[in-house]
Amino acid sequence: MGLLGLLLTLGASQATAELRTFVVDDEHFSMMFEIQHIGYAPVMGMFEEVEGQFQYNEETNELDSGQLTFKSKSVYTNHKKRDDHLRGDDFLNSDEFPEITFKVTDFKPTGEKTGVVTGDLTMLGQTHPVDVNVTLNKAAEYPITHEKYTLGMTAEATLKRSQWGMTYAVENGLVGDTVNMRFGFEANLKSDGWLN
Repeated sequence: MGLLGLLLTLGASQATAELRTFVVDDEHFSMMFEIQHIGYAPVMGMFEEVEGQFQYNEETNELDSGQLTFKSKSVYTNHKKRDDHLRGDDFLNSDEFPEITFKVTDFKPTGEKTGVVTGDLTMLGQTHPVDVNVTLNKAAEYPITHEKYTLGMTAEATLKRSQWGMTYAVENGLVGDTVNMRFGFEANLKSDGWLN
């Protein structure tokens, strides 16, 4: 290999070892939550509006930073009266707190394609840490439409809503305190590719 070839190879190796920015594709993002109703059955819902991005190095499996933002008024459980109640003061208080944010603070790999993301979840004006179990399902050029390099992820987390001061109907057991969440989403490599 000539000197030019060696330099090009080293340059490519160094480039792939850098953090790259991925933007969450809001057309391919689903977040389902479930919470027990009087102990009979879980009520399931989702947030329909979300945005976010993160910085990730595939070669070193390093997640440097990232944030997801949910619009609290976009909560949807397929029941208008219940959704209006969820947007009110008893639950999300969407008028005063229109956004719910999750900001990454740490990442620990647990396998080749799995890890635990720790982040600060801010809701109702309070911030507390939450652990999210993540799995990288696929990383490849997208075969249709935008054709960008894309990561496909699945994630799960559990939290106690009372920790954020959302205590409505917890004491009498009418609405469960434990909230189970499951995410599925695609994130596209930014067009500029590399962080500066």
